Parts: sequence; C-alpha cells; structure tokens
Amino acid sequence: MEEQPLRVLACGDVEGRLNALFNRVQAIQKKTGQFDLLLCVGEFFGTTPEAEAEWQLYKTGAKKAPIHTYILGAASQETVKNFPNADGCELAENITYLGRRGVFTGVSGLQIAYVSGQEARQEPAPAHCFTSKDLVALMTPLTSSSKFKGVDILLTSQWPRGVWHYANNPEVNTKLCGSNSIASLTDKLKPRYHFAALEGAHYERLPYRNHIVLQENAQHVSRFIALAAVNNPTKKKYLYAFNIIPMKTMDPAELVKQPQDVTENPYRCPTKDKMDTQKTAFSATEEEEPANQYFFDLSKKQGGGFRGHGRKRHSDGDGRGRDQQHHQWQPKQPRRHPQPSGPCWFCLASPQVEKHLVISIGTHCYLALAKGGLTPRHVLILPIGHYQSVVDLSSEVVEEMEKYKSALRKFYKSKGERCVLFERSYRSQHLQLQVVPVPLNRCATEDIKEAFMVQAQEQQMEMMEIPEHTDLKQIAPPGTPYFYVELDSGDKLFYRIQKHFPLQFGREVLASEAVLNIPTRADWKECKQSKEEEEESCKQLRDDFQPYDFTWDE
Repeated sequence: MEEQPLRVLACGDVEGRLNALFNRVQAIQKKTGQFDLLLCVGEFFGTTPEAEAEWQLYKTGAKKAPIHTYILGAASQETVKNFPNADGCELAENITYLGRRGVFTGVSGLQIAYVSGQEARQEPAPAHCFTSKDLVALMTPLTSSSKFKGVDILLTSQWPRGVWHYANNPEVNTKLCGSNSIASLTDKLKPRYHFAALEGAHYERLPYRNHIVLQENAQHVSRFIALAAVNNPTKKKYLYAFNIIPMKTMDPAELVKQPQDVTENPYRCPTKDKMDTQKTAFSATEEEEPANQYFFDLSKKQGGGFRGHGRKRHSDGDGRGRDQQHHQWQPKQPRRHPQPSGPCWFCLASPQVEKHLVISIGTHCYLALAKGGLTPRHVLILPIGHYQSVVDLSSEVVEEMEKYKSALRKFYKSKGERCVLFERSYRSQHLQLQVVPVPLNRCATEDIKEAFMVQAQEQQMEMMEIPEHTDLKQIAPPGTPYFYVELDSGDKLFYRIQKHFPLQFGREVLASEAVLNIPTRADWKECKQSKEEEEESCKQLRDDFQPYDFTWDE
C-alpha cells in the first residue's frame, strides 16, 4: 500500500533573498535530484530596494522558481503589502501564498496545516497577526473527527512556547521566545514535522511522543525544526531536506515506531512557562482539558512500594533506556508510581527485571549488583517506581536513598574502601545511582575529585562544585540533563549536559590510572559475566551486606 516518499525542502526566513535561495535549491537538486516542494516559514519578503527588485523579476516572469514553493503570510506590517488576498493565491509562477491559516492537502494526500504571522497582542488584530479565533477555526474541523491522528506537517512562523522542555536547549532567549497559543495548537494537531522561523536560529529538537505511555495507544512522534534566515552571516542552517510518506498511506506499525531518543511531550510540562498575556479562549480550553486525562504533581508523595525479596534489574549506563521521561505524572484514580515510557530494565515491577541481581529491597528503593561492574562491590541504588532522575524524587524516596547511601558507606568502610556515587541523567530512562567503592590505599578523595575535574576539562566540559548545603534540585530543575558526583568527603560535583556527553564518563574516570587503574573495565560491556557468575556474585554480596542492611530491621 505504501508509495514512494515525497522529497520536501523546508526553509526559514527568506527576507527577499530569492536568488540566493533558489540558486541554492537548484544546486541541491542538481546534486541529489528533484524535490517535490519547498515550504517557506517566517518572513518571505524583504523590505530593501534590492529585495523588491529581485521580487519583480519573479513576479513578472523574467525569472521562475525552480520548484513548487509554498509560503506563509506577512510576519510584520512592512511586508503586508505583498499579499493581496488573505485567503491565499498564486503570487508568481511556482510561488503560492498558502493564506492566513488553513490546511493544504496535496494530490499525494500529504496534509499540511499552516498559520501565518505572529500572535496578536490586541484586538482588532493587525493584518500580519493571527488570533485565537484563527487557531480554533483551523483546529476544530480537524480534531472533531474521531479518525484524526494528526497532520503530516505544521508550518508556523512563530515558535511554540516551551518546545525546548525535556530537550536540548536552543540558542534563543527562552523567556521571550514563542507563543503559548502555537504550543497549544501543536499539541492538538500532533504534526509529524513542525517548522518555524523568525528567531534567527537553527534548532532541531529531539523527537517527542504524542501519547501517554501505558494509558493510550502508541502514536507517531513529532519533530520540531526551527530554521535560520537565508544567507545569514553566521552560516546557520536555513534549509532542511526530508522524505515523508503521507500518514494516510503509511503502514500503521511503521508510523508509530518510537526512536531511541524520543522525549516526553514538551507541551504537557508542569513547569510550562506562562506568559503574562491575557488568556485567550483558545489557550484557556487547552489548559483545562488535560486535567481530565491526567495531572502533574511533583510534590506528591509517590509510593507505597513493593515488599518481599527477589525482584529486579538491569544495570549501568548501557544506553538501553534511551527515552527521556523527565517528569512523573500521577493518574487521578489509584495512587501509583510514575510509569515508564516503554520497556524499562530498572522498574522493579517490570517483566524486564533481572531478579537475580537484586541485593536488597526497601519500601521505595532497592539495591542491585551493577551488571559488568567496575569492582565486585559496585552496586546501584534504584527507585522502585519509575523516576528519571534524583531531582524528580519525592521526599520519602530521597530519604530512603540516603539510608542506603549511609549503609553502603559503613559497609565499604569495613572493607577498607571509600564510596563514590555518580548519576548520569542523560539518555537514561530510569534513575540509576551508581555506587563504586575505591580502596582507601589506592588514592585520596582529593585525587578522585581532581580526576573528575581534569578529565572533564580534557573533554571541554566545565564541572562545577556544588556548595555543601545546596540541594541538587536548586540548580537542576526536573528535565535538565546533567552528570553528578558525590564523594565521601561530602564534596559534590555537577555538570549540566549541553549537547553530547560520553555515556561511560563516570566509569572512565574511576577506571583511570589516577583512581582504580583498571582502564580495560571502563566499558561495562567488556566486563559482562554469565548469569551463573552474576548469581554467585550477588549472593556473596547480599550475605556480606546483610549486617548493614536496614531493611532487615524493619
């Protein structure tokens, strides 16, 4: 049933640089073959005499766009004059103005929703602005159908506010950037691709999911891409090429496949920025409706864990749980732990759990042998329920985690070892607090601290020291990717992950010559044991740890 994918180009603000844009498109097509269409977001026309002269060449037919080009309307008062009809029209051969807002469906069935201009701040709205009525008029006919799954592409000039939640940060002023109404519209329309401009930045957000895991059937993911202006001096990306098969002709199983780096939906974020603008009818309905499905509450006492002995887990930063679930949600009906975003190797109730690795089970946390551990007593402290990082934990989970830390410090001390803890809240689905013992006679705590600092510097990462009484939550709001180290001296080191981060960094530092001097064990995959060996190691450690295990006293 599937057909050949369409080849599409998307472009940011053209600002009248038509020759530069179309020359670039021609060069691309010469190299890679013909594209089906070019979609332009942001400000298409320029205001300079040069821009006007260029446009006249295309308008009169002296020049012709080398590809079917679809553009949005004016994003400023100065360019309104270029759009004679608010409902859309052909402006020149191969250059079509889509209109103020609407849905364009190509012969292939590709569905493109679009909104021109910027959000109106007052009534009556200027010609280069949209209002909540425009968005409701666009959304209602689509979402009122029970068969509506989403649109293939959404084109807006403005960014959706808060799109960066749960993801990589853009190089824009996030306090001022974007529209709440566009964010609400995007959440409703579930575009597979969403393009925007106007900020002079290129920003490709990690894909995000459109369903609530374990509550709704899987849906396709959405990708947001912001593009810079044509021929910008800093050479930021302004053209984006992609292939797409229209949703209506796609195999449903293919459509809902979730990539490994998928994140939570940024528009359902509890810390969502609220701008000090008056509430429109559109944004008000958006804010009321999600409460019927679920609500977020970061302060809620999550808990009541499992009792009994012998469940669970898989180990270390093996990259298995790539989904980034940065906040827990709490269903209204029964009280329960936050749920994972798919199969989770670390949730104690999960069928993926490797029960033979469990050492101790408390009320809210459990202790497990690290798979492919650095040393025989390398363990993980994990929450029983599904939490993505330490900063997401409720107070009673934190309290029990501290009890496990204290018990392990005493246990390691009896073995002539000091305790190093680290957490990587990046490309990991479930919180794993790594606890690694280092023999006292190997090196001093200061040496370990220096090893982390030096190796971070070598990788152009600046690690900061957290003041003694500062809580991690104060410097890393939920959703922030970070790496964190806690030493037996009480010193705490923190690095806010910007873009990429070496997944085995914590192990590499501890395995280095300066600390444990076991460089060949830096990668957990190189240290794997058979299940029988793991069972034996775990039994040995469980027996050894028992005198320090507070769960036996309860």
